[in-house]
Amino acid sequence: MNPAALKDIVALALMEDVGPGDLTTRSIIPDELEGRASLVAREALVLSGLGAAAETLRQVDRRIVFTPLAAEGGRLAPGSEIARLAGPAASILTAERVCLNFLMRLSGVATLTARYVKAVGRSQAAVVDTRKTTPGLRFLEKAAVRHGGGRNHRFALYDGLLIKDNHIAAAGSIALAVGRARAAAPHTLKIEVEVDTLEQLKEALAAGADLVLLDNMGPDLLRRAVALTEAFHAPGPRRTGLEASGGITLKTIGEVAQTGVDLISVGALTHSAPAVDLGLDWE
Repeated sequence: MNPAALKDIVALALMEDVGPGDLTTRSIIPDELEGRASLVAREALVLSGLGAAAETLRQVDRRIVFTPLAAEGGRLAPGSEIARLAGPAASILTAERVCLNFLMRLSGVATLTARYVKAVGRSQAAVVDTRKTTPGLRFLEKAAVRHGGGRNHRFALYDGLLIKDNHIAAAGSIALAVGRARAAAPHTLKIEVEVDTLEQLKEALAAGADLVLLDNMGPDLLRRAVALTEAFHAPGPRRTGLEASGGITLKTIGEVAQTGVDLISVGALTHSAPAVDLGLDWE
């Protein structure tokens, strides 16, 4: 969690929603009125976003006391209390929508991720996210993926090498692209190459790729790709990691996991997660 980035994100959200002031609350709620409220889950969910909620309340009014009753990554049943709020009633009302928006969105990502992880079953494959995130909310959404039991792929362009199809086209070949990346990159970084055919997989293996992303391959082709990679490294163990990606759904991920790949990246974890239903109830 990046505290400075979180402050900026929350400040932008409050500027968007509150602006120069909350006209409704300011008109009808006296400043001296104190209030208490609870954040409540309206459906089964995996919790994420407590940090953003707490920062929202802090920026609106430091006098609001925020008491979490559940932890990030917690599995909550409908009706479960998430947290209690106490303090100036007007401030709680002003912060309510932004606070709920963060919790609903991020818990939605965590909840969907948990469903994908469950669908993988006992397979060795890990469910990972992508860079298909809401602009400005990436570190929060990737934290939500972890809260749901998933793992993070590279965070951004600056912390991982993934040679995609357009990189290969611009470089001229997989071998040239991998060679240049190997010469320029720190030795601590792995080099991953995206391929969509078995011939390209052979090229990536020969070029010494550390990881290969198998793009839009069905289960049969994925099994052949795993077998080909194991044969390439025989008689020793397979050293090149394999990642399946592209169009993977809750219905298909179980079969994909059984093919023997190491990672399954799912863009839907962040770009298509539905918000969960939460509410703020006054006492």
